[in-house]
Amino acid sequence: MSEDRTARLLIRCADRPGIVAAVSGFLYRHGANITELDQHSTDPSGGRFFMRLEFQTPGMDLARESLARAFEDEVAQRLSMDWRLSYAAQRPRMAILASAQDHAALELLWRHSRGELKVEIPCLISNHDTLRAAAASFGVPFHHVPWQDAGQRAAAEARMTELLEGRADFLVLARYMRILSAEFVARWPNRIINIHHSFLPAFAGADPYRQAHERGVKIIGATAHYVTAALDEGPIIEQDTARVSHSDELDALRRLGRDLERQVLARAVRWHVEDRIIVDGNKTIVFA
Repeated sequence: MSEDRTARLLIRCADRPGIVAAVSGFLYRHGANITELDQHSTDPSGGRFFMRLEFQTPGMDLARESLARAFEDEVAQRLSMDWRLSYAAQRPRMAILASAQDHAALELLWRHSRGELKVEIPCLISNHDTLRAAAASFGVPFHHVPWQDAGQRAAAEARMTELLEGRADFLVLARYMRILSAEFVARWPNRIINIHHSFLPAFAGADPYRQAHERGVKIIGATAHYVTAALDEGPIIEQDTARVSHSDELDALRRLGRDLERQVLARAVRWHVEDRIIVDGNKTIVFA
């Protein structure tokens, strides 16, 4: 289906009878054709309700601005909804932050070049210079913002804010091995996606593969999550695991982990871009 014709509606509200009928009835009356609908209720008796719809717009009798106002007036106010309407043709701007390791950033750049990630990439920012050539090969502007110790954080974040404000809609930490300040994170609520190289909440913090190897785990994993002020505790978007054994050395765990990180991060970013995620407190509802 054409991106130009596809709209998406995300809804969060208290559960009650008639929500699906109210939303679908509204779209039907105005000439929309619903092509995808997913819903989730935490408890049918007084719980929370979540819904995602995709619908086609060619037959609609309302322009985009009028559609949003009409939905608010006719449906959302009455049902006290928290909602968001978007259009597939409006590609979000995704800035990538990375450090010395390149595998996660290169996966995103490659998928974008293949048309799999429907985004624009205004820049790749790194505290190392090693990714400059890779960014150039994909036609992405590269910015080296040095940050080697805690004393450089304020200056680095000020420079990144200068580069990003008004130019990016969300950020991806593709193995960006620096801890962002609470003030910086607050500028991007639920708009910074991080890939952590463990199956959270196990082995949070630094060098999780070494921690896992020392504990003799039988499963390693990777976790993509939204960034909050609390380190590695933001709402989890996606996770995956792989089995390992006592014979696997630390380098083998890291090599296997890199494959997991690439796949998990790519899925999380795609779901974010396609408006398949609703954040509710410190949890996510993902309509994948």
